[in-house]
Amino acid sequence: MNPKHIALISSELGISGKQAENTMTLLSEGSTVPFISRYRKEVTGSLDEVQIGRIEDLQKRYKEVDDRREFIIKTITEQEKMTPELLAKLEETWVLAELEDIYLPYKPKRKTRATVAIEKGLEPLAKLLFEQQDTDTAAAETFINEQVASSEEALKGARDIIAEWINENAECRDKLRKLFTNTAKLTSKVVEGKEADGDKYKDYFEFSEDLREMPSHRVLAILRAENEGILFSSIAPVEEDANALINKQFVTGKGAAAEQVTKAAADAYKRLLRPSLENEFRAVAKEKADAEAIEVFAENLRQLLLAAPLGPKGVIAIDPGYRTGCKIVALDNQGNMQANDVIFPLEKNYKRDDAEALLKKWADKYDTAAIAVGNGTAGRETEEFVKKIDFGKKINVFMVNESGASVYSASEVAREEFPDYDVTVRGAVSIGRRLIDPLAELVKIDPKAIGVGQYQHDVSQSSLKQSLDRVVVSCVNNVGVNLNTASKHLLAYISGLGPSLAENIVKYRKENGAFSNRMQLKKVHRLGDKAFEQCAGFLRIENGDNPLDNSAVHPERYDLIKNMAEKQHCTVPDLMSKDDLRKQINPKDYVSEEVGLLTLEDILKELAKPSRDPRDEISIFEYAEGIHKMEDVKPGMVLPGVVTNITAFGAFVDIGVKQDGLVHISHLSNKFISNPNEAVKLNQKVQVTVLEIDVARKRISLSMKDSNAGGAPGQRKNQDSRPNNDARREPRKDKPAAKEAPLNDFQAKLAALKNKFDH
Repeated sequence: MNPKHIALISSELGISGKQAENTMTLLSEGSTVPFISRYRKEVTGSLDEVQIGRIEDLQKRYKEVDDRREFIIKTITEQEKMTPELLAKLEETWVLAELEDIYLPYKPKRKTRATVAIEKGLEPLAKLLFEQQDTDTAAAETFINEQVASSEEALKGARDIIAEWINENAECRDKLRKLFTNTAKLTSKVVEGKEADGDKYKDYFEFSEDLREMPSHRVLAILRAENEGILFSSIAPVEEDANALINKQFVTGKGAAAEQVTKAAADAYKRLLRPSLENEFRAVAKEKADAEAIEVFAENLRQLLLAAPLGPKGVIAIDPGYRTGCKIVALDNQGNMQANDVIFPLEKNYKRDDAEALLKKWADKYDTAAIAVGNGTAGRETEEFVKKIDFGKKINVFMVNESGASVYSASEVAREEFPDYDVTVRGAVSIGRRLIDPLAELVKIDPKAIGVGQYQHDVSQSSLKQSLDRVVVSCVNNVGVNLNTASKHLLAYISGLGPSLAENIVKYRKENGAFSNRMQLKKVHRLGDKAFEQCAGFLRIENGDNPLDNSAVHPERYDLIKNMAEKQHCTVPDLMSKDDLRKQINPKDYVSEEVGLLTLEDILKELAKPSRDPRDEISIFEYAEGIHKMEDVKPGMVLPGVVTNITAFGAFVDIGVKQDGLVHISHLSNKFISNPNEAVKLNQKVQVTVLEIDVARKRISLSMKDSNAGGAPGQRKNQDSRPNNDARREPRKDKPAAKEAPLNDFQAKLAALKNKFDH
């Protein structure tokens, strides 16, 4: 393990060298991030998943720098140009751009204007001019030969050589890089004739902003428009400032030679330095914008995956439709399909009565506890129809976000699960299962298809996949899964498993029946000791041989808990069920070289609430009555809504009109800004005030600043209006908003990313 990597990582993350070294060791031994963060707290000093993930990323980055440095040193050494000073410079830098600057003069070149001039014998003239010792340009006449027709051609060739020297000067590039960092602007203009095609980008037709201050969504919007041929853009500081900086370093004299160097410097900047640095800063700006957009997407995905589940209950799921009817399925408490059919509740004839009769029959026959209605086309009308039915018992009706359900229904996973049914049935099943357990169902869908990010198709797809996969792994392991009911798709995300071992577990279940204890995992084909160590604590067994198997306590600590129980003169189940027995335990009495206080405290918390689900409890939400389409919405209305997406510039809210409205960040209330613990979250139920409606462009502008100031849902505010106590509305606790404050607690992470890239 490279000691320099340890020092760099500990410095960048603000942790001790021992924390960095121990974590890197665990990662190199094959331990996963969830396992390390939960079961190796003493070793890492309680680093969380984000910190451990950053260590993993930085370790890879510095390994890449090492590999590149090794190649560069080898190349320069083979050229017999390596010096102790040059070697020291190469070994001191850990930034790839700086490494490439040092290497540039030694990098094998293709034919350039400078190499052509050198071949013509003009390098001595370039050296004379570059020294600026009152060299008269008449000296150029002595370089006229068969390849150089005139003194002006000789001077031009010499300037080409000087321009390349300036371009390859690491000090000059470093100074210009700082100038770009501090003053470069991103400027965009519309391509002539593309004004109509690029109407949605019209804000950027004549646009300029300091690059270092630009938010990620604007950078990505301009780059997308450029890719579509609507805009062309540039990144650069003021040209006069750049030329002055170069001249200050290289123009050291006066007279004819200095004039030639000045011309060469201007050419070097325009032809070589600016394009190179512009490409570099464009890449950095894109990388920074990608990182921020991916961070937003990842946090949204986390919130969506950890959405409140209904739990193991019977559900009727409805995929709404007008002309083709509503596809319905009945699911048992594990999400297994029991029946499917098509109803036409939105047709005003006998079919409506038939639909009601069938739903009543199914509700009784399949012990239905809830009905899930997809929020797509005809969703609101179908929901209203179902709510009016008297089932003779309480059956809650939930609107379920069906984003990505069509992707699942046409996927290989869905075909494998339901080979005899078409996509419409599979889609309805997915809607119902999302209500029962969102996490278990959503892991079957490519996260990008869920649609909870911004510019997800424009960012680095490999970085996006890596980040989203980490989120899914984190969420699945945070919740834990039932070893005897989980699908192979869910099991695959458990620490230490993966698709192959997950499939082997499912196969073992089919051949041998349900697992009765965690140790039986070792009988699964190819599941060795390391995989068992990594996965066992995240797998749950209900009603098994050992009650600890239905908890997050790792099997490696079972003997410790047994020892605790013996000292309390009770059984392990007694210890888990009786608070007074646990309170008598002093965790400090059990501290050892293997087990520290942090782990012992976690164990006692888990014994108190074994297999606790970290997700919230599900709650019912209702849209405002009479609001079904954009034409029904008027400025000033106060409406209930559900947050469907969060971006760096605001939150999107579904108010039940098939088109989400935008609450710009400047219209969020203090509740969602000042307190990270109450920050706006995905699936959160909120009250919004309608600011503007643009039906033609399908845009709704909303505010959360003063949504509770008056009017019932769907009503306009007026001076005499008072708060309405309608039970459909969520109580408001927010205060007037401050302007343009952070949208969410993960904005702090975005600020940290910005600082990293600025640095």
